Amino acid sequence: MRAETQNIIEAIEKSLELLRQRMDWETAAHRLEEFNARTEDPDLWNDPAKAQGLMRERQMLVDKIETVKSIQQDLSDNVELIELGEMEDDAEVVAEAEKALAALEESAAKKELEALLNGETDPNDAFLEIKAGAGGTEACDWASMLARMYVRWAEKRGFEVDLQEEQAGAEAGIKSVTYQIKGHNAYGWLKSESGTHRLVRISPFGKGTRETSFAAVGAYPVIDDNIEVEVNPADIRIDTYRSSGAGGQHVNTTDSAVRITHMPTGIVVTSSEKSQHQNRDIAMKALKSRLYQMELDRRNAEVNALHEAKGDAGWGNQIRSYVLQPYQMVKDLRTNFETADTKGVLDGDLDAFMAATLAMDVAGKSRADANAED
Repeated sequence: MRAETQNIIEAIEKSLELLRQRMDWETAAHRLEEFNARTEDPDLWNDPAKAQGLMRERQMLVDKIETVKSIQQDLSDNVELIELGEMEDDAEVVAEAEKALAALEESAAKKELEALLNGETDPNDAFLEIKAGAGGTEACDWASMLARMYVRWAEKRGFEVDLQEEQAGAEAGIKSVTYQIKGHNAYGWLKSESGTHRLVRISPFGKGTRETSFAAVGAYPVIDDNIEVEVNPADIRIDTYRSSGAGGQHVNTTDSAVRITHMPTGIVVTSSEKSQHQNRDIAMKALKSRLYQMELDRRNAEVNALHEAKGDAGWGNQIRSYVLQPYQMVKDLRTNFETADTKGVLDGDLDAFMAATLAMDVAGKSRADANAED
């Protein structure tokens, strides 16, 4: 067996080992038996919310067990094919099995990363906010480019994207936009994107000069019924107003848009769907998500690298730079991961950046630690 193939096999085995460790493989079968016993309780569905939560937990465990078994089986099958092919001097069989192993290595590595998304709200849907920062019209245009980038990323993953609120720029682009991204682990992936994003390019607005623009991105988990966040009615102000989108597919004109202001923190959330009742519900969920995230950040201030660079959307606070002129480069300043494929990134190819940040956070490194190693 070729040395390169042996290295791939070892990499897959390492991923399997880490997957088993993350899910406590030795107790997995016993925990599944317990879940199965609880689902057979005739009184389970007397509390639908609790029952749904239990079923979700059970299914997540089933998925993890099946993932490990599937990778292990595919590994064994292809190793056996290679050995048989070599015995029979069948180069075609060996080549096909080696190709399958290379694909399996990539798949196992992705599953290994996903296994690291084990925070309380990592599996949840996410609210994603994008706001133009320093740079005027240029920044508003940059904010719209980021919005397109994240929508493309979400669509590639099969996630559902719902526009919650959008404020058009005075001349071009958007001042702000909020989406709800729906899909398994949506927040777990998007949380690494919170911070200031910097763009360097030649101005597309007839100036012909190189311009630097900033936009702030914030990701917050959608809080489900299993997590309680209390909001004192006396602490909020609810306003209704007429709102209209920037045009195109986001046209949205209604007299029932809702804005909720949380006075103790200054948090403002809005929703512009057609139903005022629906808007109140969405906006309240968004507010609870923001308050929950603030509490998480407060608890983990000394180790939380995800939001440490958020600050104002301007010089000195960026987490990632996108340079389109005089050269092509996107670089994350926390992990030092970079690529020259700027077009791919702006079309939503963000997984490598998210994975690098996730791996760094799991390793317990701060942004300063990562930069110090550069």
